[in-house]
Amino acid sequence: MATANDRAVLQTIFNPSTPFGDIPGLDEEEEEEAQEEGEAFAPQLLEQVRDLELQGVSAAESGDVSTALERFSEAIRLLPERASGYNNRAQALRLRGDVAGALQDLDVAIRLSRGCGHAACQSFVQRGLIHQLQARQEDARRDFERAARLGSAFARRQLVLLNPYSALCNQMLCEMLGRLRNPGGTGNE
Repeated sequence: MATANDRAVLQTIFNPSTPFGDIPGLDEEEEEEAQEEGEAFAPQLLEQVRDLELQGVSAAESGDVSTALERFSEAIRLLPERASGYNNRAQALRLRGDVAGALQDLDVAIRLSRGCGHAACQSFVQRGLIHQLQARQEDARRDFERAARLGSAFARRQLVLLNPYSALCNQMLCEMLGRLRNPGGTGNE
């Protein structure tokens, strides 16, 4: 059986554009967070709120952003101290074009989560993306760094893309590995 370090080395070899140690599929912290969340809120109310959030996600995925916003707002009304509802509603607000409202909800989600856990990680990523779209690269970098520390592989990749030296090194490593795999080829396969 491979150790975590072995998996990290293999991940780096086969996916050189991701940072060392970024191993997909290691979500043990999420399970712990779900257990802690279940202890913090009344189980029946939490189940109702999660159901509303799932309905909101389904509505957003089908293009019905208004219904999604209604479901997320209802979830927030029922459990206003739960960060996930604000994070989800922020995404729907962003889809509707209300970036200022999305940023407000993301700030609330981060504050409620105390910057820890899955909801905080998602909120940092979302806020980082908004900052990036607004050409606020330093703010984006800070949020991606915080999300990466919370385990976001996507945030780690964004940090690599924001760092021109890292991107160049990754490109050179890809070319070198391509040449090793196919000595007679161009190295770009």
